[in-house]
Amino acid sequence: MVDSMRYISTRDESRTEIPFSDILLGGLAPDGGLYLPAEYPQVTGDMLDRWRKLLNTQGYPALAAEVLQLFIDDIPADDLTDIAYRAYTFPKFAHAEIVPVTKLEDGMYIGHLSEGPTAAFKDIAMQLLGEFFEYELRRRGETLTIVGATSGDTGSAAEYAMSGRDGIKVFMLTPAGRMTPFQQAQMFGLNDPNIFNIALEGVFDDCQDVVKAVSADADFKRAHRIGAVNSINWARLVAQVVYYISCYLHVATSNEQKVSFSVPTGNFGDICAGHIAKQMGVPIDKLIVATNENDVLDEFFRTGVYRVRSSADTFETSSPSMDISRASNFERFIYDLLGRDAVRVADLFGTQVPQGGFTLADDPAFLKVGTQYGFLSGSSTHADRVATIRDCYERLGVMIDPHTADGVKVARELRNQVDTPIVCLETALPVKFAHTIKEATGREPDLPDRFTTIMQAERHVTDLPNDVDVVKDFIAAND
Repeated sequence: MVDSMRYISTRDESRTEIPFSDILLGGLAPDGGLYLPAEYPQVTGDMLDRWRKLLNTQGYPALAAEVLQLFIDDIPADDLTDIAYRAYTFPKFAHAEIVPVTKLEDGMYIGHLSEGPTAAFKDIAMQLLGEFFEYELRRRGETLTIVGATSGDTGSAAEYAMSGRDGIKVFMLTPAGRMTPFQQAQMFGLNDPNIFNIALEGVFDDCQDVVKAVSADADFKRAHRIGAVNSINWARLVAQVVYYISCYLHVATSNEQKVSFSVPTGNFGDICAGHIAKQMGVPIDKLIVATNENDVLDEFFRTGVYRVRSSADTFETSSPSMDISRASNFERFIYDLLGRDAVRVADLFGTQVPQGGFTLADDPAFLKVGTQYGFLSGSSTHADRVATIRDCYERLGVMIDPHTADGVKVARELRNQVDTPIVCLETALPVKFAHTIKEATGREPDLPDRFTTIMQAERHVTDLPNDVDVVKDFIAAND
């Protein structure tokens, strides 16, 4: 347990410190910034040794409970343990290890993050978040209205994690027509009076902008008890830090060995958790950012230019969960990169990003991106995805989804720059992207038994225009 673990906003010059439970339910900070620990807890060799034994003997939830205690000191340790064990159970997760790791080829592994109820890596964080929310709301005697945006997987993972929980309503915005049929069926087929699906005109970034605008209206947020489940919520990143540690412990035979990670990403949430694990002292070597054609992050890590795209300039791709051109979690990394300069970060993300972006190309700090912080990056196209899926299936007998294929493609491309084993983090099961899988392999992906009836379910969704006020009216009418 860490003494006095507190959190600060990336835009707060005064560095006001707030306990975990108070940031859990809120999402964005009142100043528009994102929360991070005032100081990252540090991992020692003795801790890694203990965790390796713990993972092997007691499993993933036991490891999660220990990691959570490093970040949370205002929930009793026994309660944190109970929360972790409720979140990570078999068969709710289809594999007893929760996050198994398998070898793909020499020097490369797959971290299987998609064994949860919606077959996407978002389940890892969402199942924990659902437990946290229910626990804290019960403790406070309060209710919560969750307003979120999804490009495909976050929404279904959030809805399945929050469904049936007392005191919680979910309003989830999706880009109309931009998700795969399976993704739509997962979300829109869920029949729960506390779950509201909204199909918004536009792309994911439009949905995210509406969510941010709703959260920025302090009076509305307070009146309707608005909270967030998107990756801006710090508790989700805490959950994701755990699987970096777990994957590391599976691959590294000793604490002297380092491991790299290749991470398909659009919103920078998944790989931001890897950055945090590395800052904690977990022996992580390189963090490889893998984007699709929406390559705003790849462009930054290659050039220092962060050039956000408009909705019209955001491509619709075959790895749709990464069709994002403004990465919400990126602010957390830039805050660390710039020496936690809240004034600069507030200007960069509060002023310059809305105007089109910023550049750090001539800033001395940019030199640290690849050295001190270990970032590499690359991008992938539809042809790359199809070729990678086909190769993994035909040559290696492994079927991967299009997003994971982006990660594998970029990892292979950068292999000569990495001297350590690479774990490619899986994003989803192939069944969620059947059209691309069939194009690549000539066959439909296997359908897990738990999804056999999902396509036939009645749909529950409301179409709305890209208008903040209309969305707020809908929330108010149904809250």
